[in-house]
Amino acid sequence: MAFTTLWFILVTVLWTGFFVLEGFDLGVGMLHGLLSRDESSRRAVLHTIGPVWDGNEVWLVTAGAAMFAAFPGWYATMFSGFYLALVLLLAGLIVRGVAIEYRGRIDSARWRRNWTVLLTAGSVTVPLVLGIALGDLLHGVPIGHDQEYTGSFADLFTGYGVFTGITLTVLCLLHGATFLSLKTSGDVREKARRLARLAVLPAGLVVLAFVFWTRSLASGGVLLNLAELAAVVAVAAAAWLIVSGHDGWAFGATTLAIAATVTSLFTELYPRVMVSSTSSAFDLTVHNTASGDYALKVMTVVVLVLLPVVLCYQGWTYHVFRERISARQFPAPGQPAAASTARPDH
Repeated sequence: MAFTTLWFILVTVLWTGFFVLEGFDLGVGMLHGLLSRDESSRRAVLHTIGPVWDGNEVWLVTAGAAMFAAFPGWYATMFSGFYLALVLLLAGLIVRGVAIEYRGRIDSARWRRNWTVLLTAGSVTVPLVLGIALGDLLHGVPIGHDQEYTGSFADLFTGYGVFTGITLTVLCLLHGATFLSLKTSGDVREKARRLARLAVLPAGLVVLAFVFWTRSLASGGVLLNLAELAAVVAVAAAAWLIVSGHDGWAFGATTLAIAATVTSLFTELYPRVMVSSTSSAFDLTVHNTASGDYALKVMTVVVLVLLPVVLCYQGWTYHVFRERISARQFPAPGQPAAASTARPDH
């Protein structure tokens, strides 16, 4: 039983890590067209995530792999029942990745404009679809006695699930704005600050509504749990820090806000992993979907050895590419650029 709980916590950490790290990448993708009207500024914005975006996506793959290995029953029901939604998610991830890599390959305004639109669309699709899927875990979807999903694609669009998707999308947008305030300079930085100030109030309102809806759905009473309280406090702190111009602390506050929001959903879900709207007797739990104890023990040893290595490597990557990015480093095509440690143009 201890290992099933441990692996539920690990799955929660992996999903949280994905939204924290990939969240600002997604926010940058949503905002890059608004923040940067000229090509030099747009290239500067995309270079802030150029060295890290693909590494951050690995957290999503790892979260899915951990579910598959530790809770195969959960993985089977969720991934088969949400199949069409996952196809849409993959389409968003593919379009977004291709747009980042290909938009600068041809010197054509129309070519870049088309990829800019696709990058924005893909960046919105990913947190929206994932938010709907994660929200449905707690809200409940039709699941039979045999742990098979019995609903249709339309059954995935529950009110709470859609609102969870909207909440995570808005938080990613705010997270991206504070990241750009921290990572850029000049006009791009000032525009990012203005957008962060505009986005923080809607983000605060949706987070407040989300935590109370989550609490109500889980029948946990009026008082918020620690994660839910942290989400509310963090987004309130982010508002103050953004207005006062503390870029680094503001980014830390949005990091905590998005982490606490995702964590709050999983804390209310435990010990269930998927709620059945058909009957509570058919709920999937950490106990009736988990792998055997021996498999979980071996997996725990592997994680204890490899996870610190992965975290150290990713931390080193962020350290190497910690410099601010300026639009002056990316002049119009044909003009020489200033020296930079950023990756080649996307």
